[in-house]
Amino acid sequence: MTRDLVGYGATPPDPRWPNRARVAVQFVINYEEGAENSVLNGDKGSEAFLSDMVGAASHPARAMAMESLYEYGSRAGFWRLHRLFTERQVPVTVFGVALAMEMNPAAVEAMLAAGWEIASHGYRWIDYQYAGEALERAHIARAIETHRRVTGSRPLGWYQGRTSPDTARLVAEEGGFVYDADSYADDLPYYDRTHGRAQLIVPYSLDANDMKMVALNGFTEGEQFFRYLRDTFDQLREEGGRMMSIGLHGRIAGRPARARAVARFLDHVLASGDAWIARRIDIARHWLETHPA
Repeated sequence: MTRDLVGYGATPPDPRWPNRARVAVQFVINYEEGAENSVLNGDKGSEAFLSDMVGAASHPARAMAMESLYEYGSRAGFWRLHRLFTERQVPVTVFGVALAMEMNPAAVEAMLAAGWEIASHGYRWIDYQYAGEALERAHIARAIETHRRVTGSRPLGWYQGRTSPDTARLVAEEGGFVYDADSYADDLPYYDRTHGRAQLIVPYSLDANDMKMVALNGFTEGEQFFRYLRDTFDQLREEGGRMMSIGLHGRIAGRPARARAVARFLDHVLASGDAWIARRIDIARHWLETHPA
């Protein structure tokens, strides 16, 4: 059997979050800008995914509008989100694509100065579904090496995002990641023993994620996004013993109207008094200590 469709079932474990918090809340800022598909990066075509040009085509040449939409994320959107979180002293995990971070040292310096965790988001922001095992393995190694060079230490968390069937095995075999986030399968961390060792999985989220702002079936304005985040948090708070992940991008949530929705939700969580807002590495270490493999 290669799939676990049972999980914790009706009796999930008590995570025993610090300070008796009912929900562990985790904010991710994805930093991808500059590492997306582009002929400048040697790719066959331009990026067509996850921007305000919904349904864009990939072109075998530079797509200047798409490039500028991504550039907004690193030039302006990232800094708006940075201010929003640092002013409230809320910890963040960055899913940092190695090539993107290499292209903007000032952003990396700001992440480190804020005490944010920087997890690896791979070497490139491309789809690895059909890339082949050899290339993906090489990119994982290159991501770690580049990450170490630009941040000063190797990444302890991993999130490829646009995965292949080989990704989880390659990450487990690499052996140095405290957690893998390439799963959306649960509201709590769990162990994957499929690939020879107990790899801790700290699941991520695509529904409580600003990517729904640039999807045909997604949110059309900030109020919808805020309500969805608020209702998710309130439901998990009512249940107790759960984890909530929120995914953000500078080029999406970093836009002014959407940033206001994020700020409102942040203030809602802070006012609740029932949340442990933590970096993903903190959640992972807590789980390893409280529920060892």
